[in-house]
Amino acid sequence: MGAFFYIQKSLSRLRNTKNKLLQEVNMMKLNQAEVQNHRKLGQDLELFTSMEEAPGMPFFLPKGMALRNELEGFWKKKHQSAGYQEIKTPIMMKQSLWEQSGHWDHYHENMYFSNVDEQNYAIKPMSCPGAVLIFNSKRRSYRELPVRYAELGLVHRHELSGSLNGLLRVRSFTQDDAHLFVREDQIKTEIGGILDLIHDIYSKFGFSYKVELSTRPEDFMGSPEMWDKAEASLESVLEAKGLDYQINHGDGAFYGPKIDFHILDSLGRSWQCGTVQLDFQMPQKFGCAYIGEDNKPHMPVMIHRAIYGSIERFMAILIEHYAGEFPLWVAPVQAKIIPISDIHADYAAEVKQQLAAAGLRVESDQRMEKMGLKVREAEMQKIPYLIVIGDQEVQNQTVSIRKRKEKKSNVQKLDEVLKQLKLEIESI
Repeated sequence: MGAFFYIQKSLSRLRNTKNKLLQEVNMMKLNQAEVQNHRKLGQDLELFTSMEEAPGMPFFLPKGMALRNELEGFWKKKHQSAGYQEIKTPIMMKQSLWEQSGHWDHYHENMYFSNVDEQNYAIKPMSCPGAVLIFNSKRRSYRELPVRYAELGLVHRHELSGSLNGLLRVRSFTQDDAHLFVREDQIKTEIGGILDLIHDIYSKFGFSYKVELSTRPEDFMGSPEMWDKAEASLESVLEAKGLDYQINHGDGAFYGPKIDFHILDSLGRSWQCGTVQLDFQMPQKFGCAYIGEDNKPHMPVMIHRAIYGSIERFMAILIEHYAGEFPLWVAPVQAKIIPISDIHADYAAEVKQQLAAAGLRVESDQRMEKMGLKVREAEMQKIPYLIVIGDQEVQNQTVSIRKRKEKKSNVQKLDEVLKQLKLEIESI
Protein backbone atom coordinates (compact mmCIF):
# COMPACT_ATOMS: atom_id res chain seq x y z
CA MET A 1 0.00 0.00 0.00
CA GLY A 2 2.90 2.36 0.79
CA ALA A 3 4.29 1.97 -2.71
CA PHE A 4 0.84 2.67 -4.22
CA PHE A 5 0.45 5.94 -2.27
CA TYR A 6 4.00 6.94 -3.23
CA ILE A 7 3.22 6.42 -6.92
CA GLN A 8 -0.06 8.36 -6.59
CA LYS A 9 1.74 11.24 -4.89
CA SER A 10 4.46 11.27 -7.59
CA LEU A 11 1.86 11.31 -10.37
CA SER A 12 0.06 14.19 -8.64
CA ARG A 13 3.32 16.16 -8.46
CA LEU A 14 3.97 15.48 -12.16
CA ARG A 15 0.47 16.67 -13.08
CA ASN A 16 0.93 19.84 -11.05
CA THR A 17 4.31 20.47 -12.67
CA LYS A 18 2.81 19.89 -16.14
CA ASN A 19 -0.09 22.27 -15.43
CA LYS A 20 2.30 24.90 -14.13
CA LEU A 21 4.50 24.59 -17.23
CA LEU A 22 1.45 24.85 -19.50
CA GLN A 23 0.33 27.99 -17.67
CA GLU A 24 3.80 29.50 -18.07
CA VAL A 25 3.87 28.63 -21.79
CA ASN A 26 0.42 30.15 -22.31
CA MET A 27 1.45 33.28 -20.42
CA MET A 28 4.58 33.56 -22.58
CA LYS A 29 2.44 33.23 -25.71
CA LEU A 30 0.05 35.92 -24.47
CA ASN A 31 2.94 38.24 -23.69
CA GLN A 32 4.53 37.63 -27.08
CA ALA A 33 1.19 38.14 -28.83
CA GLU A 34 0.91 41.53 -27.09
CA VAL A 35 4.44 42.45 -28.21
CA GLN A 36 3.50 41.46 -31.78
CA ASN A 37 0.06 43.13 -31.69
CA HIS A 38 -0.45 44.69 -35.11
CA ARG A 39 -2.26 47.74 -33.73
CA LYS A 40 0.70 48.68 -31.52
CA LEU A 41 3.27 47.89 -34.21
CA GLY A 42 1.17 49.71 -36.80
CA GLN A 43 1.50 52.87 -34.71
CA ASP A 44 5.14 52.35 -33.69
CA LEU A 45 6.24 51.65 -37.28
CA GLU A 46 3.99 54.36 -38.74
CA LEU A 47 2.04 51.96 -40.98
CA PHE A 48 -1.61 52.86 -40.38
CA THR A 49 -3.89 54.65 -38.00
CA SER A 50 -7.58 54.87 -37.11
CA MET A 51 -9.56 58.07 -36.66
CA GLU A 52 -12.93 58.82 -35.13
CA GLU A 53 -14.00 60.53 -38.36
CA ALA A 54 -14.13 57.12 -40.07
CA PRO A 55 -14.49 54.25 -37.56
CA GLY A 56 -13.52 50.91 -39.00
CA MET A 57 -12.02 52.54 -42.10
CA PRO A 58 -8.23 52.62 -41.70
CA PHE A 59 -5.92 55.40 -42.81
CA PHE A 60 -2.72 54.09 -44.43
CA LEU A 61 0.41 56.12 -43.80
CA PRO A 62 3.27 56.33 -46.35
CA LYS A 63 5.15 53.35 -44.91
CA GLY A 64 1.96 51.31 -44.73
CA MET A 65 1.26 52.13 -48.36
CA ALA A 66 4.74 50.92 -49.29
CA LEU A 67 3.96 47.55 -47.68
CA ARG A 68 0.49 47.47 -49.21
CA ASN A 69 1.81 48.31 -52.70
CA GLU A 70 4.31 45.46 -52.49
CA LEU A 71 1.56 42.98 -51.56
CA GLU A 72 -0.66 44.20 -54.39
CA GLY A 73 2.20 44.22 -56.92
CA PHE A 74 3.20 40.67 -55.98
CA TRP A 75 -0.45 39.58 -56.28
CA LYS A 76 -0.82 41.18 -59.73
CA LYS A 77 2.40 39.62 -60.99
CA LYS A 78 1.36 36.14 -59.88
CA HIS A 79 -2.12 36.47 -61.39
CA GLN A 80 -0.87 37.81 -64.69
CA SER A 81 1.47 34.84 -65.07
CA ALA A 82 -1.42 32.48 -64.14
CA GLY A 83 -3.61 33.77 -66.97
CA TYR A 84 -5.94 36.14 -65.12
CA GLN A 85 -7.28 39.40 -66.54
CA GLU A 86 -7.54 42.28 -64.08
CA ILE A 87 -10.82 44.21 -63.87
CA LYS A 88 -12.32 46.98 -61.75
CA THR A 89 -16.04 47.24 -60.96
CA PRO A 90 -18.03 50.15 -59.43
CA ILE A 91 -18.17 50.57 -55.67
CA MET A 92 -21.89 51.47 -55.79
CA MET A 93 -24.57 49.77 -57.91
CA LYS A 94 -28.36 49.71 -57.97
CA GLN A 95 -30.20 47.87 -55.22
CA SER A 96 -32.05 45.78 -57.82
CA LEU A 97 -28.74 44.14 -58.76
CA TRP A 98 -28.21 42.93 -55.20
CA GLU A 99 -31.78 41.65 -55.07
CA GLN A 100 -31.16 39.68 -58.26
CA SER A 101 -27.87 38.24 -57.00
CA GLY A 102 -29.40 37.05 -53.71
CA HIS A 103 -27.17 39.23 -51.54
CA TRP A 104 -30.14 41.37 -50.54
CA ASP A 105 -31.95 38.44 -48.92
CA HIS A 106 -28.87 37.07 -47.24
CA TYR A 107 -26.75 40.13 -46.52
CA HIS A 108 -28.64 43.44 -46.60
CA GLU A 109 -28.29 44.03 -42.84
CA ASN A 110 -24.53 44.40 -43.37
CA MET A 111 -24.77 46.75 -46.37
CA TYR A 112 -24.64 50.53 -46.80
CA PHE A 113 -27.15 52.34 -49.00
CA SER A 114 -27.69 55.60 -50.85
CA ASN A 115 -30.36 57.21 -53.01
CA VAL A 116 -29.30 58.79 -56.29
CA ASP A 117 -31.70 60.27 -58.87
CA GLU A 118 -34.59 58.82 -56.87
CA GLN A 119 -33.19 55.30 -57.22
CA ASN A 120 -31.87 53.09 -54.44
CA TYR A 121 -28.22 52.10 -54.60
CA ALA A 122 -26.05 49.88 -52.42
CA ILE A 123 -22.32 50.11 -51.77
CA LYS A 124 -20.92 46.74 -52.69
CA PRO A 125 -20.13 44.29 -49.88
CA MET A 126 -18.47 41.99 -52.43
CA SER A 127 -17.51 42.11 -56.09
CA CYS A 128 -19.19 39.04 -57.60
CA PRO A 129 -22.17 40.69 -59.36
CA GLY A 130 -19.89 43.22 -61.07
CA ALA A 131 -17.77 40.42 -62.52
CA VAL A 132 -20.94 38.72 -63.77
CA LEU A 133 -22.04 41.91 -65.54
CA ILE A 134 -18.68 42.12 -67.30
CA PHE A 135 -18.92 38.48 -68.38
CA ASN A 136 -22.43 39.12 -69.73
CA SER A 137 -21.38 42.28 -71.57
CA LYS A 138 -20.67 40.37 -74.78
CA ARG A 139 -21.43 37.09 -76.53
CA ARG A 140 -19.16 34.25 -75.40
CA SER A 141 -17.92 31.12 -77.15
CA TYR A 142 -16.93 27.86 -75.50
CA ARG A 143 -13.47 28.46 -76.95
CA GLU A 144 -13.03 31.53 -74.70
CA LEU A 145 -13.56 29.61 -71.48
CA PRO A 146 -12.17 29.60 -68.90
CA VAL A 147 -12.51 33.35 -68.36
CA ARG A 148 -10.47 34.37 -65.30
CA TYR A 149 -11.17 37.82 -63.84
CA ALA A 150 -9.09 39.18 -60.94
CA GLU A 151 -10.03 42.28 -58.98
CA LEU A 152 -8.66 44.15 -56.00
CA GLY A 153 -12.14 45.32 -55.07
CA LEU A 154 -12.86 47.92 -52.39
CA VAL A 155 -15.90 46.76 -50.42
CA HIS A 156 -17.84 48.02 -47.38
CA ARG A 157 -19.64 46.01 -44.74
CA HIS A 158 -21.37 47.29 -41.64
CA GLU A 159 -19.66 45.66 -38.69
CA LEU A 160 -20.75 46.44 -35.12
CA SER A 161 -18.52 49.07 -33.53
CA GLY A 162 -17.61 46.76 -30.66
CA SER A 163 -16.22 44.15 -33.05
CA LEU A 164 -13.81 46.49 -34.89
CA ASN A 165 -10.17 45.52 -34.40
CA GLY A 166 -7.35 47.38 -36.14
CA LEU A 167 -6.94 45.91 -39.62
CA LEU A 168 -8.35 42.52 -38.65
CA ARG A 169 -11.99 43.62 -38.47
CA VAL A 170 -12.89 46.72 -40.47
CA ARG A 171 -15.81 48.22 -42.38
CA SER A 172 -13.87 49.21 -45.49
CA PHE A 173 -11.40 46.78 -47.05
CA THR A 174 -10.00 45.50 -50.32
CA GLN A 175 -10.74 41.90 -51.25
CA ASP A 176 -8.34 40.14 -53.59
CA ASP A 177 -11.19 38.67 -55.56
CA ALA A 178 -11.14 36.45 -58.59
CA HIS A 179 -14.12 35.12 -60.49
CA LEU A 180 -13.72 32.38 -63.03
CA PHE A 181 -16.32 31.33 -65.58
CA VAL A 182 -15.72 27.76 -66.67
CA ARG A 183 -17.32 24.85 -68.45
CA GLU A 184 -18.24 21.89 -66.25
CA ASP A 185 -15.47 19.81 -67.80
CA GLN A 186 -12.94 22.49 -66.72
CA ILE A 187 -13.90 22.63 -63.03
CA LYS A 188 -11.30 20.21 -61.69
CA THR A 189 -8.44 21.60 -63.77
CA GLU A 190 -9.23 25.20 -62.81
CA ILE A 191 -9.61 24.48 -59.11
CA GLY A 192 -6.37 22.50 -59.24
CA GLY A 193 -4.65 25.55 -60.72
CA ILE A 194 -6.09 27.75 -57.98
CA LEU A 195 -4.80 25.41 -55.27
CA ASP A 196 -1.33 25.57 -56.84
CA LEU A 197 -1.45 29.38 -56.96
CA ILE A 198 -2.53 29.61 -53.31
CA HIS A 199 0.28 27.28 -52.26
CA ASP A 200 2.81 29.29 -54.28
CA ILE A 201 1.77 32.61 -52.72
CA TYR A 202 1.58 31.37 -49.13
CA SER A 203 4.97 29.68 -49.39
CA LYS A 204 6.63 33.02 -50.27
CA PHE A 205 5.63 34.30 -46.84
CA GLY A 206 6.69 31.10 -45.09
CA PHE A 207 3.15 30.11 -44.14
CA SER A 208 2.00 26.56 -43.66
CA TYR A 209 -1.75 26.04 -43.80
CA LYS A 210 -4.69 23.78 -43.06
CA VAL A 211 -7.57 23.07 -45.44
CA GLU A 212 -11.31 22.75 -44.78
CA LEU A 213 -14.14 21.75 -47.10
CA SER A 214 -17.30 23.61 -46.07
CA THR A 215 -20.60 22.06 -47.11
CA ARG A 216 -24.24 23.08 -47.62
CA PRO A 217 -25.62 25.48 -44.95
CA GLU A 218 -29.22 25.53 -43.77
CA ASP A 219 -29.87 28.80 -45.61
CA PHE A 220 -28.84 27.76 -49.14
CA MET A 221 -29.86 28.58 -52.68
CA GLY A 222 -30.49 25.96 -55.37
CA SER A 223 -31.30 22.27 -55.24
CA PRO A 224 -29.69 19.70 -52.91
CA GLU A 225 -28.72 17.66 -56.00
CA MET A 226 -26.74 20.58 -57.41
CA TRP A 227 -25.02 21.06 -54.05
CA ASP A 228 -24.08 17.38 -53.87
CA LYS A 229 -22.54 17.65 -57.32
CA ALA A 230 -20.56 20.78 -56.39
CA GLU A 231 -19.29 19.30 -53.13
CA ALA A 232 -18.17 16.12 -54.90
CA SER A 233 -16.21 18.21 -57.44
CA LEU A 234 -14.29 20.05 -54.74
CA GLU A 235 -13.62 16.89 -52.77
CA SER A 236 -12.26 15.08 -55.81
CA VAL A 237 -9.75 17.89 -56.51
CA LEU A 238 -8.52 17.87 -52.91
CA GLU A 239 -8.10 14.11 -53.11
CA ALA A 240 -6.27 14.36 -56.43
CA LYS A 241 -3.86 16.96 -54.98
CA GLY A 242 -3.22 14.74 -51.98
CA LEU A 243 -4.18 17.51 -49.53
CA ASP A 244 -5.21 16.69 -46.00
CA TYR A 245 -8.49 18.40 -45.20
CA GLN A 246 -11.32 18.47 -42.71
CA ILE A 247 -15.01 18.71 -43.55
CA ASN A 248 -16.74 21.72 -41.99
CA HIS A 249 -20.39 20.68 -42.17
CA GLY A 250 -22.92 23.41 -42.93
CA ASP A 251 -20.45 26.30 -43.26
CA GLY A 252 -20.59 26.80 -47.03
CA ALA A 253 -21.59 30.10 -48.66
CA PHE A 254 -25.32 30.46 -49.38
CA TYR A 255 -24.65 29.95 -53.10
CA GLY A 256 -22.18 27.06 -53.01
CA PRO A 257 -19.66 24.90 -51.12
CA LYS A 258 -16.13 26.15 -50.54
CA ILE A 259 -12.57 25.22 -49.69
CA ASP A 260 -11.10 27.38 -46.93
CA PHE A 261 -7.40 27.85 -46.18
CA HIS A 262 -6.21 28.55 -42.62
CA ILE A 263 -2.65 29.84 -42.46
CA LEU A 264 -0.51 29.29 -39.35
CA ASP A 265 1.58 32.20 -38.07
CA SER A 266 4.82 32.32 -36.05
CA LEU A 267 2.85 31.98 -32.78
CA GLY A 268 0.97 28.92 -34.03
CA ARG A 269 -2.31 30.81 -34.43
CA SER A 270 -4.67 29.90 -37.27
CA TRP A 271 -6.13 32.53 -39.62
CA GLN A 272 -8.74 31.81 -42.28
CA CYS A 273 -7.64 33.68 -45.41
CA GLY A 274 -7.96 31.92 -48.76
CA THR A 275 -11.21 30.52 -50.09
CA VAL A 276 -12.39 28.76 -53.24
CA GLN A 277 -16.14 28.68 -53.79
CA LEU A 278 -18.04 26.80 -56.46
CA ASP A 279 -21.24 28.52 -57.62
CA PHE A 280 -23.97 27.11 -59.86
CA GLN A 281 -26.50 29.67 -58.61
CA MET A 282 -25.38 33.12 -59.68
CA PRO A 283 -24.80 32.24 -63.37
CA GLN A 284 -28.38 30.93 -63.38
CA LYS A 285 -29.78 34.06 -61.70
CA PHE A 286 -28.05 36.37 -64.19
CA GLY A 287 -28.61 34.21 -67.27
CA CYS A 288 -24.89 33.75 -67.95
CA ALA A 289 -24.29 31.79 -71.12
CA TYR A 290 -21.72 30.77 -73.67
CA ILE A 291 -22.28 29.25 -77.11
CA GLY A 292 -21.15 25.64 -77.06
CA GLU A 293 -19.64 23.47 -79.75
CA ASP A 294 -23.19 22.44 -80.65
CA ASN A 295 -23.98 26.12 -81.40
CA LYS A 296 -26.45 26.21 -78.47
CA PRO A 297 -26.31 28.33 -75.29
CA HIS A 298 -24.90 26.68 -72.16
CA MET A 299 -24.59 27.99 -68.60
CA PRO A 300 -21.04 28.33 -67.22
CA VAL A 301 -20.05 27.48 -63.67
CA MET A 302 -18.69 30.34 -61.57
CA ILE A 303 -15.74 29.97 -59.21
CA HIS A 304 -15.25 32.64 -56.53
CA ARG A 305 -11.75 32.81 -55.11
CA ALA A 306 -9.57 34.87 -52.74
CA ILE A 307 -6.04 34.24 -51.47
CA TYR A 308 -5.16 37.07 -49.08
CA GLY A 309 -8.81 37.29 -48.08
CA SER A 310 -8.42 41.03 -47.82
CA ILE A 311 -5.35 43.22 -48.14
CA GLU A 312 -5.99 44.83 -44.76
CA ARG A 313 -6.45 41.64 -42.80
CA PHE A 314 -3.50 39.96 -44.49
CA MET A 315 -1.33 42.97 -43.60
CA ALA A 316 -2.38 42.62 -39.95
CA ILE A 317 -1.46 38.94 -39.98
CA LEU A 318 1.92 39.68 -41.60
CA ILE A 319 2.70 42.43 -39.08
CA GLU A 320 2.07 40.01 -36.21
CA HIS A 321 3.68 37.02 -37.95
CA TYR A 322 6.94 38.89 -38.52
CA ALA A 323 6.59 41.09 -35.40
CA GLY A 324 7.21 44.02 -37.75
CA GLU A 325 10.56 42.60 -38.92
CA PHE A 326 9.54 42.16 -42.54
CA PRO A 327 11.56 40.36 -45.19
CA LEU A 328 13.54 42.81 -47.30
CA TRP A 329 11.23 42.66 -50.31
CA VAL A 330 8.15 43.92 -48.41
CA ALA A 331 9.86 46.09 -45.79
CA PRO A 332 8.44 49.64 -45.95
CA VAL A 333 11.96 51.06 -45.59
CA GLN A 334 14.62 48.68 -46.84
CA ALA A 335 17.75 50.61 -45.87
CA LYS A 336 18.57 53.58 -43.65
CA ILE A 337 21.59 55.76 -44.43
CA ILE A 338 23.27 57.31 -41.41
CA PRO A 339 25.98 59.92 -42.10
CA ILE A 340 28.26 60.33 -39.07
CA SER A 341 28.38 64.12 -39.40
CA ASP A 342 27.42 67.01 -41.67
CA ILE A 343 30.60 66.70 -43.75
CA HIS A 344 29.36 63.29 -44.94
CA ALA A 345 25.88 64.55 -45.92
CA ASP A 346 26.60 65.18 -49.61
CA TYR A 347 27.95 61.68 -50.20
CA ALA A 348 25.06 60.23 -48.17
CA ALA A 349 22.61 62.07 -50.45
CA GLU A 350 24.41 60.65 -53.50
CA VAL A 351 24.19 57.11 -52.09
CA LYS A 352 20.50 57.56 -51.33
CA GLN A 353 19.82 58.83 -54.86
CA GLN A 354 21.53 55.81 -56.44
CA LEU A 355 19.73 53.31 -54.20
CA ALA A 356 16.35 54.97 -54.83
CA ALA A 357 17.03 55.05 -58.59
CA ALA A 358 17.57 51.28 -58.42
CA GLY A 359 14.08 50.90 -56.93
CA LEU A 360 14.97 50.50 -53.27
CA ARG A 361 12.99 52.17 -50.50
CA VAL A 362 15.61 54.12 -48.59
CA GLU A 363 15.77 56.90 -46.00
CA SER A 364 18.65 59.08 -44.84
CA ASP A 365 18.94 60.40 -41.28
CA GLN A 366 20.46 63.87 -41.65
CA ARG A 367 19.68 65.06 -38.10
CA MET A 368 22.33 66.62 -35.89
CA GLU A 369 22.03 63.82 -33.35
CA LYS A 370 24.49 61.40 -31.83
CA MET A 371 25.36 58.37 -33.93
CA GLY A 372 24.22 55.92 -31.25
CA LEU A 373 20.77 57.50 -31.05
CA LYS A 374 20.27 57.34 -34.82
CA VAL A 375 21.30 53.68 -34.92
CA ARG A 376 19.02 52.77 -31.99
CA GLU A 377 16.04 54.49 -33.59
CA ALA A 378 16.68 52.72 -36.91
CA GLU A 379 16.82 49.42 -35.00
CA MET A 380 13.51 50.22 -33.29
CA GLN A 381 11.98 50.92 -36.71
CA LYS A 382 13.06 47.35 -37.65
CA ILE A 383 14.75 48.51 -40.86
CA PRO A 384 16.54 45.54 -42.49
CA TYR A 385 19.82 47.31 -43.39
CA LEU A 386 21.79 50.20 -41.90
CA ILE A 387 24.32 52.03 -44.06
CA VAL A 388 26.84 54.18 -42.17
CA ILE A 389 28.94 56.79 -43.95
CA GLY A 390 32.05 58.38 -42.45
CA ASP A 391 35.43 59.72 -43.56
CA GLN A 392 36.72 56.40 -44.88
CA GLU A 393 33.55 55.73 -46.91
CA VAL A 394 33.64 59.20 -48.49
CA GLN A 395 37.32 58.91 -49.29
CA ASN A 396 37.06 55.42 -50.82
CA GLN A 397 33.58 55.87 -52.32
CA THR A 398 32.28 52.88 -50.34
CA VAL A 399 29.57 52.27 -47.74
CA SER A 400 29.56 50.43 -44.43
CA ILE A 401 26.50 48.16 -44.41
CA ARG A 402 25.11 46.10 -41.54
CA LYS A 403 22.11 43.82 -41.41
CA ARG A 404 19.70 44.41 -38.56
CA LYS A 405 20.57 42.47 -35.36
CA GLU A 406 24.03 41.64 -36.72
CA LYS A 407 27.06 43.24 -35.06
CA LYS A 408 29.48 43.01 -37.95
CA SER A 409 29.49 45.64 -40.69
CA ASN A 410 30.90 45.13 -44.18
CA VAL A 411 32.60 47.86 -46.17
CA GLN A 412 31.64 47.51 -49.83
CA LYS A 413 31.40 49.38 -53.08
CA LEU A 414 27.91 50.69 -53.73
CA ASP A 415 27.39 48.58 -56.86
CA GLU A 416 28.20 45.48 -54.78
CA VAL A 417 25.59 46.50 -52.21
CA LEU A 418 22.99 47.05 -54.93
CA LYS A 419 23.72 43.63 -56.39
CA GLN A 420 23.45 42.00 -52.94
CA LEU A 421 20.15 43.67 -52.04
CA LYS A 422 18.58 43.01 -55.44
CA LEU A 423 19.56 39.35 -55.20
CA GLU A 424 17.93 39.08 -51.77
CA ILE A 425 14.75 40.77 -53.02
CA GLU A 426 14.53 38.66 -56.16
CA SER A 427 15.02 35.45 -54.15
CA ILE A 428 11.28 35.46 -53.36
